[in-house]
Amino acid sequence: MRRRDASTASARNGVAVALRAALCATLVVALAPAAVSQGAKPFAMPVTVSIDETRPGTAVRQEFLGLSFELSSLAQIASYGEGGDLVTLLRSLGRGVLRFGGVSADTRVAWTDAATPRPAWASSVIEASELRQLGTLAARSGWHVLLTIGLGHFEPEAAAREAAAAKAALGPWLEGIELGNEPNAYALHGLRSEPWTFVQYDEQVAAYRSAIETAAPGIALAGPDVSGSSAFDSWGVGEVVDQTPALLTGHHYPLGCEQTPAPTIARLLSPQIRRLEVSSLERYMSVANASELPFRLDETNTVSCGGLEGISDTFASALWATGYETENMSLGVSGINLQGNPANCGGYTPVCAPTAQALAAGALQAQPEWYALLLAKALIGDRPLPSSTSSPGKPNLEVTALRAGDGALQFVIVDDDPLGARGVAVRLRVGRGFQGASILSLTAPSPEALSGVELGGRTVTSAGSWSEPPRLPHAANRDGVITVQIAPSSAALLTVSEVAG
Repeated sequence: MRRRDASTASARNGVAVALRAALCATLVVALAPAAVSQGAKPFAMPVTVSIDETRPGTAVRQEFLGLSFELSSLAQIASYGEGGDLVTLLRSLGRGVLRFGGVSADTRVAWTDAATPRPAWASSVIEASELRQLGTLAARSGWHVLLTIGLGHFEPEAAAREAAAAKAALGPWLEGIELGNEPNAYALHGLRSEPWTFVQYDEQVAAYRSAIETAAPGIALAGPDVSGSSAFDSWGVGEVVDQTPALLTGHHYPLGCEQTPAPTIARLLSPQIRRLEVSSLERYMSVANASELPFRLDETNTVSCGGLEGISDTFASALWATGYETENMSLGVSGINLQGNPANCGGYTPVCAPTAQALAAGALQAQPEWYALLLAKALIGDRPLPSSTSSPGKPNLEVTALRAGDGALQFVIVDDDPLGARGVAVRLRVGRGFQGASILSLTAPSPEALSGVELGGRTVTSAGSWSEPPRLPHAANRDGVITVQIAPSSAALLTVSEVAG
């Protein structure tokens, strides 16, 4: 490990001060709390949506969509490059990023090769042959890989051999490496003793990077992969100043597995959680924007610790994911990886295998969150548009507006209210230069439903897309306004094309 001298510390402090000054200058939009509706109402309330086409945001990146898995499942996932449904599932979403990390990266999985015997603490290992299988999966699916190399056990030479093997096996499909998973929380989990701050982490990362650069030069660094945005003002800024990563990364879970009161669907879909989510994303993006680096939310889902049955495996998770993905798009996040476990259909996961036999064969099935990913695919390349919504008495409605490359407008509407609440008539003020809207609806029998999820009135097959062509009802443009009825506990994507000529 190295010791920072006074001149280096002074330089870092100067840059950090400048960055923090830039952060303070960043405009933060305050979300005014709205009154919560008490009880169901028989009639839909009109909500008017206006857009500003003069200030489009950053285009949604081609690899915005992603999945995240525990590093301990890498061998199983990699084997699907030669068989099973995962390749076709991934292809159905276009391009994306597979991230391997999680707590197992630091606590259970070790690299092994001829020069690196399996350590006593490791319950599983990764070998070069499995990385080559992962390379096959990446090449066949067209998805890149973000790989976490464990930092919990300080072994820079072994890390360098692992990075070199990953570079050789994955080639152009290696998006980058992360060093450690949620390193800001190491002391809390007994992986480091106090004091454990960014300073100590930075010294250890520098030792890893030096060894890796010698063994496999040119691998992009992503980090610091913190457990939440509250640490990003120190860890994110420090990463930018000292490590100059190619990509900033962090995690977010709206609900904690050990929270009091306990997680519920109502809390997951509440306006309060949504406000906290936006605030968290704004903290992440303040550092990213000030440093002019992309930020990827590379691990997220509904409830931490693997999810919670009755919440994470229900249609409510699809409603949450649809709203959260579009929040990320609107704020300029470069990508989002939904964490999953293919062996646990009762927790959070976009895809899973219902039996051990199906898992071995790669016979995966789409969970409710997959439908949110398929809906979001239609927004890739779009530019978010500022919008304003008049929604008195309807605080649990999300509307995101985007402009497609062909000039079409796209609106994602999510009504997170429970069944029995009032529906809403959404009036989209688009002007006379647009046609009517085609409507792709995301529905299920209830937020608690484990099955019966439909996108465009259709289910999804093992190939990842629709069982039949989706149904796309039409809403007319009348004097520049398109009105659609949105039921509670549902979402919709409206596509509005320009008038020809």
